[in-house]
Amino acid sequence: MLNALNLAEIIISVALIIVILLQQQGSGLGTMFGGAGGESYRSKRGAEAVLFNLTIVLVTLFIVVGVAIAVVSANA
Repeated sequence: MLNALNLAEIIISVALIIVILLQQQGSGLGTMFGGAGGESYRSKRGAEAVLFNLTIVLVTLFIVVGVAIAVVSANA
C-alpha cells in the first residue's frame, strides 16, 4: 500500500510540474503588482482556465496523498 501511494505521489508531482510549466509565461509576480500593461484583472479562458483548474486538482491530490502516506506510515 505504501509503495502504491509513493508511486502516486511521484506521478502527481511530475504532472504538477508539467502543468505549472505549461501555464502562460507572463503571469508571474510582475503582473501581480501592475506590470504587463494592467492585464492583472483579466479572466482566464480556454486552455488557460483548464490548466489553472487542473493545477488546483493536482495540488489537492498531492496534499491528500501526502497525508495518506503519513497515516499509513504511522500505522505501520
